[in-house]
Amino acid sequence: MELPCGLLLLLFLTVSSSSAAATLAVSTAPVPAPAPRPAQDAEGLLINGNFEAAPRKLNKTLIVGRHSLPGWTLRGHVEYVSGGPQPGGMFFAVPRGVHALRLGSRASASQNVSVRPGSLYALTFAATRTCAQDEALRVAVSPSLSPPADVAVRTLYSGADADTWAWGFRASSAIAQVTFANPGVQEDVACGPLIDAVAIKELPTPYPTKDNLIKNPGFEIGPQVLKNSSVGVLLPPKQKDTTSPLPGWIIESLKAVRFIDAGHFSVPAGQFAVELVAGRESAIAQVIRTVPNRAYNLSFVVGDARNGCHGSMLVEAFAGNVTQKVPFQSAGKGGVRPASFRFLATGDRTRLTFYSSYYHTKASDGVSLCGPVLDQVKVVPLKA
Repeated sequence: MELPCGLLLLLFLTVSSSSAAATLAVSTAPVPAPAPRPAQDAEGLLINGNFEAAPRKLNKTLIVGRHSLPGWTLRGHVEYVSGGPQPGGMFFAVPRGVHALRLGSRASASQNVSVRPGSLYALTFAATRTCAQDEALRVAVSPSLSPPADVAVRTLYSGADADTWAWGFRASSAIAQVTFANPGVQEDVACGPLIDAVAIKELPTPYPTKDNLIKNPGFEIGPQVLKNSSVGVLLPPKQKDTTSPLPGWIIESLKAVRFIDAGHFSVPAGQFAVELVAGRESAIAQVIRTVPNRAYNLSFVVGDARNGCHGSMLVEAFAGNVTQKVPFQSAGKGGVRPASFRFLATGDRTRLTFYSSYYHTKASDGVSLCGPVLDQVKVVPLKA
């Protein structure tokens, strides 16, 4: 049956009007934005932070092209190397996965990361020397409120294993360029430090409480510890409290201290502690607010990390004009000993310092540096 022309026209106009309304409804609906690509994974690794994504172009081990390595921008002679024995009798220790970067003379690798202006961050990375005894790794973040620093990788704290380090910086913009560089020039242009497992972690600001004048007393706020790393994290010397990778604490010594975790070491309390690994050259300090001529009590615990460090240990603690020596006989089984003493504040600021009086190495190899563990530091005012 044929419909009248008038009815056909009415049906056409009705359908056209409905289609236009549907189109309008679709076009005005909000379209969800694509999720931003995270700069780090759940463990804090930067994009290709373990360097397992291979470069697009290689000349043997030399990376060809500034942007050939996914996630990174390169300058100079940068090699993509595998762990294990190398030609010439060297051995490259790669702590995570199979591959790492070798930075030759004046070479660098950088990556942009998203950060929060004003916040404190810690970079964690593995590094070791490959040639000369005096190799260093320069760490810089731009822009930031922290100057570049050279980490001396000539001292091998962990023996045959690659050392893991942390370096702190305070961000000054939403995007920060993280750069690792070899500041030295060697006769062999390929010689330079090896880097791997680069991670980042934002660190909250610790505060004293009414029950304890110490900030971060149990060292629970600290750098990222990679799950498969059993060597701890070294905190470089001469770190100020404003940019220290261990918030609240100053690494004021010539050598590093080690940040250790309960997953791989014996920790007296909580999840983290500090190991004083280089005798009197490995000191940690904090400056607290005090009332002049008022008495305070300082308490802390010492122990061993259950990492093969045996023998007679001695921790010296300083508060104001008072010194306390705390001996500890380590059997390497993770024992602890509490200690405390009273001191009188002479000003509105009092410096507390801890270091190990003796030098220790692991009994298993006689090379890896180790020492007593410090934890649970507490200062309370005493009643007049």
